[in-house]
Amino acid sequence: MKLLPCILSILLLASVDPAISSVRRFDSIFSFGDTFADTGNGRVVYAENSVPDPTAHPPYGQTFFGHPTGRSTDGRLIIDFIAHELWLPLVPPSLSRNASFSHGASFAVSAATALDVGFFKDIPIAGMLALDTSLRVQLQWFESLKTSLCGPAKACPPGFFDKSLFFMGEFGVNDYSFSLLGKTLAQVRSIVPDVVKAIAEATEGLIHHGAKTVVVPGIPPLGCTPPNLVFFPSADPAGYEPRTGCLKGFNELSVHHNTLLQEALETVQTNNPGALVVYADFYTPVIKMVKSPWKYGLTTKVLSCCCGGGGKYNFNMSAGCGMPGASVCEDPSQYLYWDGHFTEAAHRKIARGWLRKLNMHDLMMEPAYPYFDMAKDSA
Repeated sequence: MKLLPCILSILLLASVDPAISSVRRFDSIFSFGDTFADTGNGRVVYAENSVPDPTAHPPYGQTFFGHPTGRSTDGRLIIDFIAHELWLPLVPPSLSRNASFSHGASFAVSAATALDVGFFKDIPIAGMLALDTSLRVQLQWFESLKTSLCGPAKACPPGFFDKSLFFMGEFGVNDYSFSLLGKTLAQVRSIVPDVVKAIAEATEGLIHHGAKTVVVPGIPPLGCTPPNLVFFPSADPAGYEPRTGCLKGFNELSVHHNTLLQEALETVQTNNPGALVVYADFYTPVIKMVKSPWKYGLTTKVLSCCCGGGGKYNFNMSAGCGMPGASVCEDPSQYLYWDGHFTEAAHRKIARGWLRKLNMHDLMMEPAYPYFDMAKDSA
């Protein structure tokens, strides 16, 4: 029954249990990023800029919520599963007018970039697609929200964010996607240091704001996404990875980004020994699912979208998910990709890996509560 997880979540969070409060490591989550972490800001921004938003229409949200929520998937995101495991409410979008932010907020916006929007102005198509929701803007939103959290003095007392978990990203996917609309792969590779620098500086900025624990995800394999496979097909068979069918050069771009990001985060950690910076691997769990989909209960059409308008990868811009002409698969849990972004099933699997990483740093509740597994069994 699809409503069971939602009802269970509400009942669990509504009950006031002192035992849970005493062992809970974190009391709030603050998240920055793009589509992979957007819990509803995108639909506000799109409406303000008169941009059509397909996520406002069914079948988005059908698997868990039963209705569209602004998430670019059929159900929950990685950040939702993290919140469940930490026994916290789902992270509300910061642009929501009626939300309570006592347990955190998401500043993530679909299609957001690490670099300022002006960077893409010379790329005609990208210049029209990129909105002013970059990492710098999201940090400004966070600073504004601090006023309501900490009072008019704007200076939060020492230790205010000690029990807050911060997620810096994922960032980078849209920087490269927009750039590829007007640059070669080699030219796009040259901006990776700039993107990584922006992420690292923002991470350090959060620490200066008082953050004690910051999780910084890398990027997934860009060569495996249905949009890139459709938009940038290789005329040379050698352009595809033999085992995965993904675009080789695009995946190498992802690996390059993730390598530089980890090096930059090591420096941030060294410079800030009083905080903990955790790298979250986005690439490995996805590439494992692509290489061995049957091990994860996925269809052999692992590079195809569950929801789309047909074609080799079931991705068609003229009939995208949520638009007339698109259809949805019978069982999204068997698919890695929903509309070009990941399904709830994929988010769940990726979240498990990130949660294990957090457990390695002793950042989860003790004793561990089984909500994550209950959600798995009920969804």
